[in-house]
Amino acid sequence: MTEQADTEADRRTSKGIGRTVGLALIAGAADDDCSAIGTYASAGARFGPDLLWTAPVTLPMMYTVVYLSSKLGQVSGRGLFQVMADFYPRWLLWSVLIGVLIGNTIEAAADLGAMAAAINLFVPVPIPIVVALIAAFMFALQVFGSYDLLRNLFRVLALALLAYVVSAVLARPELMQVLSGTFLPKLHFSREYLSILVAIIGTTLSAYLYTWQSNQEVEEEKALGRTTLEKRKGATTEELRRSRHDILIGMTFSNLIMYFIILSTGSTLHKAGQTRIETAAQAAEALRPLAGDAAGVIFAAGLIGVGFLAVPVMTTGAAFDLAQTMGWKHGMNAKPQDAAGFYLATGAFTLIAVGLNFFGFNPMQALIWAGTVQGFSTPQLLLLILLMTNNRRIMGDQVNSRSTNILGGITTVAIFAASIGLVASWFL
Repeated sequence: MTEQADTEADRRTSKGIGRTVGLALIAGAADDDCSAIGTYASAGARFGPDLLWTAPVTLPMMYTVVYLSSKLGQVSGRGLFQVMADFYPRWLLWSVLIGVLIGNTIEAAADLGAMAAAINLFVPVPIPIVVALIAAFMFALQVFGSYDLLRNLFRVLALALLAYVVSAVLARPELMQVLSGTFLPKLHFSREYLSILVAIIGTTLSAYLYTWQSNQEVEEEKALGRTTLEKRKGATTEELRRSRHDILIGMTFSNLIMYFIILSTGSTLHKAGQTRIETAAQAAEALRPLAGDAAGVIFAAGLIGVGFLAVPVMTTGAAFDLAQTMGWKHGMNAKPQDAAGFYLATGAFTLIAVGLNFFGFNPMQALIWAGTVQGFSTPQLLLLILLMTNNRRIMGDQVNSRSTNILGGITTVAIFAASIGLVASWFL
């Protein structure tokens, strides 16, 4: 190592817990966006504790796919779509890109609608107007803020999700039902059950999370002064070990929140016979054991918090993907005048997401639809990531281990199987 490289490595190591809390919670809490909360809440309300098993089952899947994305960014020195642009045919690049952009935009639209619905509990303003105001504020933050500003904001907003843990405990769920739902999977081969299952998988393993993770690693490298591809390429064993540690913390955080959202709604709404969530007010009832009449306030704060966390990840992530495909200059630390295409794309995706809310969709139902869309678009992208991280032209000697490939393969097959099962149920 050169003296400069040693200094950079020291700076990265010195972040220690701060980097773990920051990057891991960004990845973990971004996965628990409004769509995820709406999907998990609907699952708990409809099926009670029967879907608690999805939390421990999806944890290794979440860890594997996010680690592969992180490893790809660190070792190749590129974002996911930059790798595709450099090593894969254009037809494949564009077909994957279109699917990811559609998924990101639809989920961003659903999240914006849910945030507006939460605000609408207290401020009787038409939801599309609230959506437009929220989106304008977010876009201004993305353009005139900085990567460090967004990262620090994300750390604080992630903590709002902890309210579901407390609420689930205070609801006093039946212990045997909880243990049974957690460790003894109950499968129902009905269209409704499979739809929720695909939505859970889709929102838990959302495609935007993969691309964000690889881009985030590149942004971290740039922040350390590694502004050229040659400086960014390669990662030490210690860096990859630390990434595994960070990601395990982040995904465990995300997975626990998922578990307790299902448990809290199952222990309150489902138990009370309210098996359908049509409005934000109904979803807020799951927090009543914690907050009583203030449940709506806590729910709104949590939903708005994770929305401000996740929507910029989706719209900026989509802009990253398009910019890498087109060869535009991009980056969250780049000035708008130096990366005009990147920022214009961010604005365009935000505007489309706002526009979708003027079609009058039910915001809470739209969250489940968004998860289902992600469930269909995720398997192909995950398969590509698995192939990329086994490609020695891209990864050199740091291709996947056998255990990582086994976990990645099982995850890919499971996602494909869930999607196929849902399609099959449509014809039953």
